[in-house]
Amino acid sequence: MQTEIKFAGFGGQGILLSAKLLAQAAMNQGYFVAWVPSYGPEMRGGTAYCTVVIGDSRIGSPIIKNPAHLVAMNRPSLEKFAQDVKPGGVIMINSSLIPTRSNRTDITELIVPANDSAIQTGSVKCANIIALSAFAAKSGVVDMDILKECVKKEFAKKPKIIPLNMKAFDVGVEIARD
Repeated sequence: MQTEIKFAGFGGQGILLSAKLLAQAAMNQGYFVAWVPSYGPEMRGGTAYCTVVIGDSRIGSPIIKNPAHLVAMNRPSLEKFAQDVKPGGVIMINSSLIPTRSNRTDITELIVPANDSAIQTGSVKCANIIALSAFAAKSGVVDMDILKECVKKEFAKKPKIIPLNMKAFDVGVEIARD
């Protein structure tokens, strides 16, 4: 078993962090993992994407042209990567910033108003956690309890923001289940 997930959006949206958290959760479950970040010349505002490869055996190459899934946090990312997703995959679309859809019938579209939900939750900065938990809940690629613990541990040095991120995590899961 091997699955690949591409996270994509603008720099500053927490793309690399979301991918790192998913990779950590998979490692904590005993999977082999590759985490390959890529971003443009500007970290904030430039294009950022990251591929996570999860497998139950050694990963031959972390470079993937056709991922199984896509988490698209902005329109350019959806337009650039949606057609690369393998049939049967999940494409999570941040509908707060993406007014269009993938126009594919061979995948599952997960429509998540990540930015709007994050603002309602308390801070737009937690949009990536909402997107991550919604995607993980829909795709089932990692255990949700383990992922939630990874999020909590990531913010352990900033204990004041742990409750916000736990709330954001739960909001994402609820969106995926609706």
